[in-house]
Amino acid sequence: MNNDVKNKRNIGSVILYIALPLILIAVWQGYNLAGKLTPYTMPEPMAIINTAIDYIQNGKLFENVTVSFIRVIEGFLLALVSAFIIGINVSIFPKFNLFTDLLIQILRPIPPIAWIPLAILWFGIGQESKIFIIFLGAFFPIFVNTVDGVRNIDSKYFELSQVYEVSRQKLIRKIIIPGALPSIMTGIRLGLGNAWVCVVAAEMIGATSGVGYMLSDGRSLSRPDIVILGMLIVGIVGKIMDDLLKLIREKLITWN
Repeated sequence: MNNDVKNKRNIGSVILYIALPLILIAVWQGYNLAGKLTPYTMPEPMAIINTAIDYIQNGKLFENVTVSFIRVIEGFLLALVSAFIIGINVSIFPKFNLFTDLLIQILRPIPPIAWIPLAILWFGIGQESKIFIIFLGAFFPIFVNTVDGVRNIDSKYFELSQVYEVSRQKLIRKIIIPGALPSIMTGIRLGLGNAWVCVVAAEMIGATSGVGYMLSDGRSLSRPDIVILGMLIVGIVGKIMDDLLKLIREKLITWN
């Protein structure tokens, strides 16, 4: 296949990739030009851009995104380490699984948002309560996928490790982590997505900064342009972070 054909296919793929958002914006603008939008409920696309420019110029956009980003990273990393350690131990120690299973299965279906009142009572309205909510949102997807990933490893590897008396540390390092890595990476991506959902929810209640605070502030001011800008920021930052995780996955899992 020559370079011209490849370039045409790449350009076609890019156009197809961005076509649907562009169509939606065109329809949105069309409704505005037809006079069917009311600015107090649904602003025109240009109003969102103007609001974004204002927020960039006064520094509020960078400040709010940075605050939310740091909270997400802190809660997510805490969840990642905890879910990985507990997930591996649950998978390889039946007694530890029996010991923890009932509590985990009861806690897992509870939405992280339901913990917000208790989180505020326990930790106040500062940073800790928001990180706790993010931790809960990210923990369970990573935990469940870690456990599933280990349990889906071919049992022959475990039998061979027993025959050759492979140490527990070497079993985890050489068999369990590589074998479960595709599933763990899926859990990490789901956990990161949940972390952004939770940070917005946590910041909408009792926060003075962050993207969730922007959404709440926009609602209080009856400014849907600020609300939509905040939603777009969450979507764009989440998309960028998910793409980075996919790149990391491709680099790490070359055999899958």
